[in-house]
Amino acid sequence: MAIKVLIAGCGDVGSYLGQLLVAKDYAVTGLRRGEAPLPPGMQAVRADVTQPDSLKGLASLAAEILVYCVAAGAHTDESYRAQYVDGLRNVLAALSGSASLRHVIFTSSTGVYGQQGDALLDETTIPIPSDFSGERMLQAEALLKSLACTGTVMRLSGIYGPGRNRMINLARDVQRWPQSNAWTNRIHRDDAANAIAHIIARVNNHLPVEDCYLVTDSKPVAQYEVLQWIAGQIEVATQGVEVPAVKGGKRLSNQRLLATGFELKYPDYISGYSSLLSA
Repeated sequence: MAIKVLIAGCGDVGSYLGQLLVAKDYAVTGLRRGEAPLPPGMQAVRADVTQPDSLKGLASLAAEILVYCVAAGAHTDESYRAQYVDGLRNVLAALSGSASLRHVIFTSSTGVYGQQGDALLDETTIPIPSDFSGERMLQAEALLKSLACTGTVMRLSGIYGPGRNRMINLARDVQRWPQSNAWTNRIHRDDAANAIAHIIARVNNHLPVEDCYLVTDSKPVAQYEVLQWIAGQIEVATQGVEVPAVKGGKRLSNQRLLATGFELKYPDYISGYSSLLSA
């Protein structure tokens, strides 16, 4: 019998994850507030995670795995609290009467780490948020600790991929390059979704799963290195551009995730942005 997965939040990552799971014969239901169609093969539920009354029918889906990957509508404390903390609490409450639920995956952010410097951070590093977004993510993560089933937090670094061309657009305009040159970390949209699917497969196959993974590629890199490389690929002149010393930002390790056997399609920015530019 097909394993039932509920994806709450079917934006870019959630929709692509749904496609991956449908292709692997999972029974996938996508929860989405808007009316935009979901990928073929996914059952749709129209509901709003911030409105508990709209979630009353979720328990009847008998989902075995919940993936909560909503996105805040705005970069404000109010939006982050509503979507990540209250929204996750509402969905978990709606599923509390379901005896079938055995694992919850929450897609958090590496923004919970407000630390800056050259040290390599991993899942054993105590997060010290530096702003409201990191604080709200940690609040949401804490909700998984009181589950009757098991749960996994997946902290995603900066997502890029199809339609996410901020760095490419920035590379085109040298005059807009930042004055600072901080460490950066990123993950391609495809690899983010594949990592979640990989953990779901481990849960399905009763393999060990940790309570937290950093989902990032294998090369933390200074921002100017990325900008200069992209500029070279799109033939934007950078002669005379002064490269600031690397200062600030953070470096993240993905070794715990890779130790599970997960393989990145785009292990660094060169492979990832090469794919985007060729497309």
